[in-house]
Amino acid sequence: MQGKLLIFCAPSGSGKTTIVKHLLATNPNLGFSISACTRDRRGRSETHGKDYYFLTPDDFKKRIDNNEFVEYEEVYPGAYYGTLKSEIERVWSEGKHVIFDVDVKGGLSLKKYYKERALAVFVKVPSMEILEQRLRERKTDSEESISARLFKVKFEMSFEDKFDTTLVNDNLEDSLKKAQKLMDDFLKK
Repeated sequence: MQGKLLIFCAPSGSGKTTIVKHLLATNPNLGFSISACTRDRRGRSETHGKDYYFLTPDDFKKRIDNNEFVEYEEVYPGAYYGTLKSEIERVWSEGKHVIFDVDVKGGLSLKKYYKERALAVFVKVPSMEILEQRLRERKTDSEESISARLFKVKFEMSFEDKFDTTLVNDNLEDSLKKAQKLMDDFLKK
């Protein structure tokens, strides 16, 4: 079996993580690509090698120099996130397809690198108002953080037409079914 990649990207609050977790839980032929990052762990809930590969900035930069990343980005000054080539190989070696929950730029970089072996799905909500409501209902962000996220969303939305397909997450149950169908159709090719 030649492994494929399913790439889910979306502005914050669109529901991509929920969709990816559902697909992982219901499809044993999928393996999650764990991203590498330079940020600190959030409390005790995050585990190295499970949630992220937590690297020092120096280690991350050495890996960039050694061409170990398929894609990476400096999201904020000094804060790097990326996908290690070895991570994709790890999932493929288990006989599984790789599923990603990444930002828009990372997703487009993965699609460019793997071309027809990848399906890039842009997940969005029906309107900015609904997205803002979802971010507020989380009650995890300050007003300043919500404002910054909404500003970034407008930028991310401008890349929608570069994806293979768009999944509008209006009703979660319907969106989960649509995501499963997109995946099934792609893996049959």
